[in-house]
Amino acid sequence: MHEEPYGEYSFLLDRTARRVKQFAQQRFKTLRFPVTVDQWLVMKNLYEKGAMKQNELAELLFKDNPTLTRIVDLLTEKKLVVRNPNLADRRSFQLDLTKEGRRKVEQLRPKIQDIRLQAWEGLSERDFQHFKKVLNTIYKNLG
Repeated sequence: MHEEPYGEYSFLLDRTARRVKQFAQQRFKTLRFPVTVDQWLVMKNLYEKGAMKQNELAELLFKDNPTLTRIVDLLTEKKLVVRNPNLADRRSFQLDLTKEGRRKVEQLRPKIQDIRLQAWEGLSERDFQHFKKVLNTIYKNLG
């Protein structure tokens, strides 16, 4: 293969990732979810992995610290996330969900699963396995 098709694949990957996020954000808005897609990802990860330092969460979500700080600020204003002192390191905080945040994740999770299923419609298990292999290979090549 020559250079040109690789550029097309990168374009397709980027275009698809953007469309998935735009579609999800529009559905969140239409369904009047109280959070954005980025806020949801913070809440979902705190729900699944438990309390963690902000820099750990930023790394997990591939967000820079200022961007994640803005997202967390909004979630704390909504009383869905709390910053607790980190007893092991007084210079940092542990982020965690509030009771309301946990309740909101449990309430939204099935609705968000339905949104995701629309994107995967028409794909077989074999398609998923191949897709996963390709994405993991690209990721490893860049690490």
